[in-house]
Amino acid sequence: MKACAVPDDGLKGLKQNWRSDVVSGFLVFLLALPLSLGIAKASEFPPAMGVLTAMIGGLFVSLFAGSRLTIKGPAAGLITICAGAVVEFGGGAQGWHLALGAIFVAAVLQVLFGFLRFGSLSDFFPHSVVHGMLAAIGLIIFAKQIHVLLGIDPATLKGLELVELFERIPASIMHADTHVALVGLVSLAIIFGMPLLKIPGLKKVPAPMLVLLVAVPMALVMDFKHTEPVFDMVTIGSFWANVGWNLDFSLIGTAVFWKYVLMFLFIGSLESLLTVKAIDGLDPWKRASDFNRDLVAVGAGNALSGLLGGLPMISEVARSSANVTFGARSRWSNFFHGLFLFVAMLLFIPVIEMIPNAALAALLIAVGYRLASPHEFFKVYRIGAEQLVIFVVTVLVTLSTDLLVGVGAGIATELAFNLVHRVPFGNFFKARYTRSRQAGEERIAVGGAAIFSNLLGFKKLFAQLDRSGTVTIDFAEAHLVDHTFMEFLSHLREEFEHAGGALTVTGFERFKPFSEHPLAARKRLPDNVQLA
Repeated sequence: MKACAVPDDGLKGLKQNWRSDVVSGFLVFLLALPLSLGIAKASEFPPAMGVLTAMIGGLFVSLFAGSRLTIKGPAAGLITICAGAVVEFGGGAQGWHLALGAIFVAAVLQVLFGFLRFGSLSDFFPHSVVHGMLAAIGLIIFAKQIHVLLGIDPATLKGLELVELFERIPASIMHADTHVALVGLVSLAIIFGMPLLKIPGLKKVPAPMLVLLVAVPMALVMDFKHTEPVFDMVTIGSFWANVGWNLDFSLIGTAVFWKYVLMFLFIGSLESLLTVKAIDGLDPWKRASDFNRDLVAVGAGNALSGLLGGLPMISEVARSSANVTFGARSRWSNFFHGLFLFVAMLLFIPVIEMIPNAALAALLIAVGYRLASPHEFFKVYRIGAEQLVIFVVTVLVTLSTDLLVGVGAGIATELAFNLVHRVPFGNFFKARYTRSRQAGEERIAVGGAAIFSNLLGFKKLFAQLDRSGTVTIDFAEAHLVDHTFMEFLSHLREEFEHAGGALTVTGFERFKPFSEHPLAARKRLPDNVQLA
């Protein structure tokens, strides 16, 4: 429910909001603990290093981040990059230490990007490319975690390509460990079955907590500690002994090192900034985040995490949206979630080591499904057939190569479509418009194309507009407006409405949308063509 007054920030906000933020922080902690363990394990890192990352994101980054309700921590979206880095750097402890070196260098560059005010670069990436990247990550997570859920020895899967992991699924089903698979399937049933149950109050219980409340007793009853191999249980060991200087920069002069630096930098920054933007939309008070400050904060957190042995962190979307749902009011909910994780690592490691890995695999498979469900493909298709092509190209190239190449292929496909629609190359990156003021009303006439690649230029213009005033944007002289730009216009209109102003969009009378979706791309018809 929307409150009348905007919550205070800083120490004043702590005093004002600590009750609601403690409750939300505790509930997010219940969500973050198993996910952090699972993400780290899937990333070929020691499992507890995921918890270390989330602790740093809560206790350190929350204090000076540019966003108020986002939760910082390890993300499923970076599993592929982390695991790829560890494996390509030699695997095991050596691969982990070298990957930390790449994470640290990327973090320093991330801080620099924030100071150079590169936070707005998230707008350069077309929406369908971003969703395609996330869908590909979902499929990769499933291909790797389904074998863990079935109790297959991970040593038998080492070195297999993604297609081979999919091909191995029938064999894994045939040779599944019955007890482990039972825990995994029950965990999946809980995750996917909870939304179908109409039990009052059940929706307020985080699904990961319920999974652990069922999976841990199942593992105890079946005596997993003594009847199952070590790889079927979470192993933390001497957590505090492993926290410390773990960096290795010995490959800093190689191309493969810098390949992963760039992937950590661009994919991590993009995912984090997009999450901040999404959570700003969910914030009941519609507070605007400082994207550049948030990028600096996340970069500083990543530097500390890489230094001590942790994974790269981002503003994570699932935990952040849950944080809003649980009633968080300020940045202190993120801090408290980190504090509870710290206490867990201090006092409850023996309890945490009772968690079966099949339960963590089920949680990650559920995350992967949400990213790559058939509904996501259909949702993109509804926006336009060309958006589906961009989406599928991004997915397929990512699956066959890596995330950076996949994103590049998606962007190239979008640019190719714009060439087909006769967008002059000079208009690809230059915003064309005229600005005037009439009778106290700001008027902007857009010319040429308004597309993802020149959105940054338009954003600089729109940043100067008074959100409490009256503004008209006229597209009558424009040629093409793409989906990413339409999505941005929708958010801009919401900003004006919240600030008490009015944004009017005109000039689309002779434009033909590419689909019936309200945010579909649209192209102006020639003057000699009659409208239907």
